[in-house]
Amino acid sequence: MSAPLMTIETNSELPTLADCVVVGGGIAGVCAAYWLARSGQHVVLLEKGRIGAEQSSRNWGWCRQQNRDARELPLATKSLTLWEEMAADLNEDLGFQRCGLLYLSNDEAEIEGWAEWGRFARTQGVASHSLSAKEATEHGSATGKSWAGGVWSPSDGIADPSRAAPLIAKGVVKHGGQVIQFCAARGLETTGGRVSAVITEKGTIKTGQVVVAGGAWASSFVHQSDIYFPQAAVRSSIMSVEPGAEGIPPALHTSDISITRRGDGGHTLAISGRASVDPTPGAIMGAKHFLPMFAKRWRALSPGGLQAWKAEFETRKKWALDGVTPMERTRILDPRPSKSLINETLSNARKLLPALKNAAVQASWAGYIDSTPDGVPVIDCNLSIPGLTIAAGLSGHGFGIGPGVGHIVADMLNGRAPITETGQYKLERFDQSQWGKVAKF
Repeated sequence: MSAPLMTIETNSELPTLADCVVVGGGIAGVCAAYWLARSGQHVVLLEKGRIGAEQSSRNWGWCRQQNRDARELPLATKSLTLWEEMAADLNEDLGFQRCGLLYLSNDEAEIEGWAEWGRFARTQGVASHSLSAKEATEHGSATGKSWAGGVWSPSDGIADPSRAAPLIAKGVVKHGGQVIQFCAARGLETTGGRVSAVITEKGTIKTGQVVVAGGAWASSFVHQSDIYFPQAAVRSSIMSVEPGAEGIPPALHTSDISITRRGDGGHTLAISGRASVDPTPGAIMGAKHFLPMFAKRWRALSPGGLQAWKAEFETRKKWALDGVTPMERTRILDPRPSKSLINETLSNARKLLPALKNAAVQASWAGYIDSTPDGVPVIDCNLSIPGLTIAAGLSGHGFGIGPGVGHIVADMLNGRAPITETGQYKLERFDQSQWGKVAKF
């Protein structure tokens, strides 16, 4: 079944003109549209299905600095503050809270890796507290077992994946933008080599700026304009249990299970890093770029099936702009979860946390996590087509940093200094070998 998601009603009338069109209504797209609208631009946000219906509602909901790659850490830190600012401006409950994240382990190498990151993080002003065996056992008392060590990151937190993107989309409208659901962008029109319009299934919008924030669909979309963006996705399986379990930390990670308290009082359960690899044309053609990542993470990945191939989100075919496209054939990516992984997830959770032994299963679902070869996003407006910006490839980290990604996009398009350094997010970095450049955490 699909992940829980708040649905919103939006305008269906297509405008003829916009300052900027944002393609994709996931967390990156809605945040980009939100900050652009707040800056005074007339922005139109297009979503082929429902706002937030793909990976933006299918993730854990963590908003973390802990264990971030150094290239992403400043953006993660800024994003935490922006979550708070957005919630205050919208006067809506995004589910954001700095509840702290707890990591527990009995693996000395893992504990030392976290400690090493913590030493680096403190030089960046980030709070990350290594826990002794006694402290870890006390913090993890809900497990009823002893731990060799852990980490407590008190300034990190969570938000609600079922509500965040839809509510931020409402904020786009509040600030004068327009949100159109069930309207696929088919491609770009250029004049004199630069963006001049977006062609949609409902008509054409004239604009000089387009932001592609299409998540797993971004690579195939820009491929239509002969831009190569290496992107591959894995299928993550996740589940939730009903409310009733008490005494569990709001956000807890161990090697066997990660758990997050949901807004309804239930809990989301997942096994970190575990996923199925469904082959796609994009992944096969970009294999040389992704070999370093797969070499590092192959133990956590399992062979998948043909779901992704049939969904066409990583197709390398060109499509006609006056006919039905893959985005219209698959409005919402809603893949089947791995039954064996869901069963293992529930078993691990009940073994680790006695409070969950009688918790009934609420739902299970899957989602496609799109990644770049180095596990770091692409946020870039200096492409071969002036007026085109990419904000995609968030690599499983996107929900927490979505507000910052959107703010950087607005900074770029408004010609102002970005909130963080952006050189590490340029697309051109993939012109070089990726060996040794995969995100460490």
